[in-house]
Amino acid sequence: MVEQLALLSNLFEVARKEWGIEVENPVRKITKPKFDNSRSRRLSHDETRYLLAAVDDPGHSVKAKDGDRRNEWTPLVVRWAIETAMRQGEILALEWQHVDLEKRMAHLTDTKNGTPRTVPLSSAAVALIQPTGNVQRLRKGRVFPTTASALKQSFTRAVSRARRNYEADCEAQGREPAPGFLEDLHFHDLRHEATSRLADRLQLHELMRVTGRKDTRMLARYYHPRAEDLAKKLG
Repeated sequence: MVEQLALLSNLFEVARKEWGIEVENPVRKITKPKFDNSRSRRLSHDETRYLLAAVDDPGHSVKAKDGDRRNEWTPLVVRWAIETAMRQGEILALEWQHVDLEKRMAHLTDTKNGTPRTVPLSSAAVALIQPTGNVQRLRKGRVFPTTASALKQSFTRAVSRARRNYEADCEAQGREPAPGFLEDLHFHDLRHEATSRLADRLQLHELMRVTGRKDTRMLARYYHPRAEDLAKKLG
């Protein structure tokens, strides 16, 4: 129900902001149902490797079954999400006028909690949108000109493709697939993964500023360090 309302709201916002249609978004007036949607899903090293290979694969490989239906922006968006911990809506709304590659910053004016924030960019994030290829031709408007619906379909197919590739490799190597490998993975889990990675390098108050979280209790939903990583810190 909540996902359907979000898609409907996005439709009205696109019509208002991009198509110039004077229409009010009725979804904003709806009291959305509350439920516990907290997740602690993180990606293992191998899951990340197979996922990125799948989003890069247009579907021509022998293992693929869904054809050449890759969204050309998905590889960039997925990597950007892992590098920045930005929400999907924030990524898709980001405009070039709010990105400073020299200072390595992205200013978000359209955020979930309504409070604008500036996100520092890693060198890897900056490299993703350096002015080459498609990005070079699109220096105006949105940085990632795709839709939430198109991204969702592309990401879902990529996860399925990655899972099939992994299972095929396991069969070829004569080993059993790991339980839960690339299962129950949502795009929003990339924000969780990114936040957990940033937590290893940033202080709590810095992490709150980067992710846009206003209290530590909400941030704790995303901060789930691996036990083995904590053990290394203990020595």
